[in-house]
Amino acid sequence: MGENFTWILWTILGVLLIIAEIFTPGFVLLWFGVGALAAALASIIGLGLGLQFLVFITLSVALTALSRTIFVNYFSKEGEPAGRKFGADSMPGQVGTVVTSSRGAMQEGAVKAFGSVWTAYPAEGEEPLEAGERVVIERLEGASIYVRRVSSLPEWRTRELPEEKKAGELEGGTTEG
Repeated sequence: MGENFTWILWTILGVLLIIAEIFTPGFVLLWFGVGALAAALASIIGLGLGLQFLVFITLSVALTALSRTIFVNYFSKEGEPAGRKFGADSMPGQVGTVVTSSRGAMQEGAVKAFGSVWTAYPAEGEEPLEAGERVVIERLEGASIYVRRVSSLPEWRTRELPEEKKAGELEGGTTEG
């Protein structure tokens, strides 16, 4: 049994790395998996172990470097207009409502913004949060937000509908007699 089974080990390593990529962020293990599969091919065609490692390392590093360049050039935020923000990038400056008052040493509370409840902390220099207060999101860190009390809302946000109009709209009718 003098056959060379190195290609099987390279293939197993390649498949394991590609599968591991599914569970990790960063898009790096895929390229090392491809490099390992290329080394398996090098083994099958009879290249020595040193050349197999050279194929593995060279291809893996080259693909990683190329993918980083491609991702930076085509998927970076630098090309986006300054005014367009999506997802978490759009949160700073948005107004929310405190739903749970601050508690504990870190003054942790909860704020409802964008239809979701977020763990919130008062920004530096702010007093503890009180339920019902309006706050503006200053920054986002992980799944937590840091907020400041709203000093003043735009006029259109503070206006209340007259009681007559509210009642008429709720009933589906009009208030005209």
